[in-house]
Amino acid sequence: MIIKEIIGNIKDIDLTSRMIDHLELEWYETTKRILHKRTEAGKEISLKLLNQSQGLEEGDVIYEDEQSLIVVSIKPCESMVIKPVTMYDMAYICYEIGNKHLPLFYENDELLVPYEAPLFKLLQASGLHAQIENRKLLHQLKTTVSAHNHTEGKSLFSKILQLSSPNE
Repeated sequence: MIIKEIIGNIKDIDLTSRMIDHLELEWYETTKRILHKRTEAGKEISLKLLNQSQGLEEGDVIYEDEQSLIVVSIKPCESMVIKPVTMYDMAYICYEIGNKHLPLFYENDELLVPYEAPLFKLLQASGLHAQIENRKLLHQLKTTVSAHNHTEGKSLFSKILQLSSPNE
């Protein structure tokens, strides 16, 4: 089956008497435009999302008919969970993660990063409390605006500009 577009999200679609078949993806597979995978029910899927400027997200519906839906499910992975206490901690953490060009995720006042031993040791040596947990990496911080965006088209940069601009 060839999938060329995202239909919507499961939270916006009527699920009445429909079977849900999950397409499980690793967090790093969500940005791929071309991908070949198999759903939990064993259906072969070829994703060709050439017109999508942003990747797949948890709950995205990529196929539907009267009986079933195919829904994206992002697998949990070993992650570093960091809860900055001060703005200095936040700046330091973001600098170190950005300096290593690692993806950064934000959820419930916590920063999440795919686990990497050298960064974990650096954070521990710097006195920052980081935990290793299996978590779904869902809300990646981005610095650019893209067309298919579940965050109302606002990038991290545009949010910072809005916060730092004087109120008119």
